[in-house]
Amino acid sequence: METVFTEKYPDVKASFSLEVSRIIYSGKSEFQKIEIFESPFFGKVLVIDDCIMLTEKDEFIYHEMITHVALHVHPNPSKVLVIGGGDGGTVREVLKHQDVQEVLLVDIDQMVSEICRKYLPEISSQLSSDKVTCQYQDGVEFVMHSKDKFDLIIIDSTDPVSVGEGLFTQQFYHACRRILNRDGILINQAESPIYTRKWLQDISRKLAPVFPGLDFYHAHIPTYPSGYWLFGFASNKYHPLKDFRRDKFMKQNLSLNYYNPELHKAAFVLPNYVRKLVYDR
Repeated sequence: METVFTEKYPDVKASFSLEVSRIIYSGKSEFQKIEIFESPFFGKVLVIDDCIMLTEKDEFIYHEMITHVALHVHPNPSKVLVIGGGDGGTVREVLKHQDVQEVLLVDIDQMVSEICRKYLPEISSQLSSDKVTCQYQDGVEFVMHSKDKFDLIIIDSTDPVSVGEGLFTQQFYHACRRILNRDGILINQAESPIYTRKWLQDISRKLAPVFPGLDFYHAHIPTYPSGYWLFGFASNKYHPLKDFRRDKFMKQNLSLNYYNPELHKAAFVLPNYVRKLVYDR
């Protein structure tokens, strides 16, 4: 009998289904349900609370775009904070940059990292790097009380519900700005402009008063709701296009599957309906 996993989007009366060839892991942590299964086309799939977090087939798109855009704008991103991202994909991409000296991962659920280390080592292996410190606690609590300063903060969160809800408040964004260096950059996953447009609008309205500069850019991720995803780029100083460091990209000679200098610029060219959603506040 064929087994199928279906992620449902009740607000838009839609769904997305994948055939399951085998279930690799299924369990519950203190915070959420965690599953890994294998799909004939998409490979291993990480699912949390019945929502697809990543697949081996297309995870590189999300992880490259949430990291390399900012890392090719900031001139010296030595110290990076990743909030969420317990699977390790974002950390993996950050560490491709030689100027990054320290990465602090703060995720509420240690079990996510443990399971990904075991079953998704090609994504999570850099969590064991000497440059990386993993701290498992509430990201909101960490940011509110931290005395450290960072060059880049990446909010690699789940949706603004359950354990992820606190990572989308204006109070949290203010706290992030407090622990950023003066020329720091904040990147956050900003949801779908098609299926979750209200969440996207809320992110824009809450972030805009906190940072002098706020822009949005997009990527096409087949297994995310609607296949079309946005990211926020917020900074006290840098503009994502005017301060883009193409020379850095050329010198590093990175082996990437999605991101490149031309795409960096094109990603900020938004369709008219998306511009209205994020800029008509």
